[in-house]
Amino acid sequence: MSDFKLNGWVLTLAAAAATCTTTANADIKIGLMVPLTGFAAADGKSALEGAKLAVAQANAKGGVKGEKLDLVIYDDQASPKEAVPTATKLIEKDKVVGAVSGSYSGSTRASAGVFQAAKVPYVTAYAIHPDITRAGDYMFRVSAMGEVQGRAGAKLVNDLGKKKVVLINVKNDFGQSLAVGFKEGAAKFGLTIAGEHEYSIQDRQFGALVSQVKSQEPEVIYASGYFYTAGPLVSQLRAAGVKATIIGQEGYDSDKFMEIAGAASEGVLVTTSLDRDSTNPATKAFLADFKQATKEGADMVAAATYTATNVMIEGLQKTGGKGGEALRDAMAAGTFDTPIGKLSFNDLHEVKKDIQVQVVKDKAFHRHSVISDAVLLAPPSKSSGQ
Repeated sequence: MSDFKLNGWVLTLAAAAATCTTTANADIKIGLMVPLTGFAAADGKSALEGAKLAVAQANAKGGVKGEKLDLVIYDDQASPKEAVPTATKLIEKDKVVGAVSGSYSGSTRASAGVFQAAKVPYVTAYAIHPDITRAGDYMFRVSAMGEVQGRAGAKLVNDLGKKKVVLINVKNDFGQSLAVGFKEGAAKFGLTIAGEHEYSIQDRQFGALVSQVKSQEPEVIYASGYFYTAGPLVSQLRAAGVKATIIGQEGYDSDKFMEIAGAASEGVLVTTSLDRDSTNPATKAFLADFKQATKEGADMVAAATYTATNVMIEGLQKTGGKGGEALRDAMAAGTFDTPIGKLSFNDLHEVKKDIQVQVVKDKAFHRHSVISDAVLLAPPSKSSGQ
């Protein structure tokens, strides 16, 4: 069965299914690193449920060549210090054939080199820092990297017919990557950046920052963050009378953002990978299945981790359960129909995909538009020299 490391203790979980079904006879182990304690625990729970659903569905169909899949789960606390020994344990103790990151960029970046050195394929669900795939050819990412999402945000501003923007960046890998991409896009579209501000991931009170932003009179605020920082920030901006359009990113993509921000969340735009109004059969099926399994609505984190896990499972189907080079090559050559779009990997194992724009309307996420520009949204590649 699966090992789940929690605050130094190791607990046993039957985590290969969305129910309590045991997988004691499993022969094929997939690692999952998620933040189940600490500041990112809510995202970790969503990631865990997405991965569990993917494994449960695969096992219900016979697993891989009749062998059940076992999901070996560890809490990395979204901490680089926890991620390295955890990755080592998955490789050396648990003997996983591959692993999935359902965690943030800092911890995923730290563990990437460990998996690369061991030649264990590692699929990143939603961590966006560019250095993750640059760690080597055993790395994969199913979400659009930060710079791509940032450029999409700049195009959205332009598409809205607005020019004057203020940036608010969370001070970590996530915020830095998005800001770099947005500035690239801003230069292309002739946007004016009237101000740029930073805040810490621990911050919840934004009085001074809000006053500065208000004085700069932006038409649009491009603010990176997570639902637990974005909720208070958006609420305080609106309470101060700031009426500018607010654009967030995938970190906002949670019902909890709307719960925290309340009425202030209405009209907020979010660039993300999950379209709740999609007619894509894979998306509709995932949303329904996730709701049935968890009694909760899916967010981007759940959808991306479900996708990352399924990409690995489909690769294992092709290799007959073998990991290493065979699994790497199978995933690299594949095309995958997923809840977050049809995916294939370039030579750096990044995906080229449209960016979904959701809008909060009547306390729910709905489709606003789709950012589709093959040149603007092109991820870096080895051949391009980026």
